[in-house]
Amino acid sequence: MVVILLGPPGVGKGTQAVRLAEELSAAHVSTGDLLRAARREGTDLGRKAQGFMDRGELVPDGLILDLVREHLSSFDVGTPVLFDGFPRTEDQATGLDELLDEMGRSVDLVVLFEADDEVLVKRLSGRRSCPEDGSVYNVYFNPPETEGVCDRCGTDLVHRKDDNAETVARRLQVYQDETAPLIAFYGEHDAPLERIEADREVDDVFADFRRTVSTGSAGDRAPRERAEGRG
Repeated sequence: MVVILLGPPGVGKGTQAVRLAEELSAAHVSTGDLLRAARREGTDLGRKAQGFMDRGELVPDGLILDLVREHLSSFDVGTPVLFDGFPRTEDQATGLDELLDEMGRSVDLVVLFEADDEVLVKRLSGRRSCPEDGSVYNVYFNPPETEGVCDRCGTDLVHRKDDNAETVARRLQVYQDETAPLIAFYGEHDAPLERIEADREVDDVFADFRRTVSTGSAGDRAPRERAEGRG
C-alpha cells in the first residue's frame, strides 16, 4: 500500500500521517525528515543536499528522488508507505511514479486534506518544531507537555521564521501556485483521490483518514502502464 497525502501548509497532514503510520506499522516518508537525517548522518546525498541549502537554493528534484529511493530500499517492499507532503510538483509526481514502477509498486491512494485559509494561518503561526527529530507541535491545538520542549527527545523547540504571520499568506500562495496543480494531476491518475475536511478535531479527522485508507486502497498492485503523456 502506497498513500500520498496532499494539502496546504498547516493542514495537519503530518500529524495524521505519524499517527496512522504507528497504527499500521507503516513507513512515514517526509522529505524534510529524510534531508535532516541525511545531513545528520553525513551521507553522500546529505552532503550534496546541504550544499544546495547552504547556497540558499532548492534541493533539485533528482536529489530528492534519490533520497526517497534510498529510503524505500531500506525496508521490505511490502511495507505500507505514507508520503507526507511529497511530491510537491508534477515533475516530482512523475518521478515518483517511475521510481515506484522500478520497485514493482504504484500509488494506491491519494488523500487531500482541506481547510480554510484563516484556520491555516492560526495553525502555522502557532507551530513549534523540533530541530532534532522533526516533531511538530502547536501552541493552540497541540502543545508539548512541557512548554517549549520536545516530548520525544527533550530538545528546545523552535519557531520557524516562515511560520510567522507575515509570511504565512505567501506560503499559502506558493502552495496554490506550485503544489495545488497536483490535485488535477492525481485527479487523472490511476489511484483514487479522496478529500478530507481537516478543520475539525484531530480525532475526528483521524477517524475519517483511517477509514478512507482502509476502504480506498486496494493494497499493492502490479506495475501498471502509465497513461500517455506521463512518461
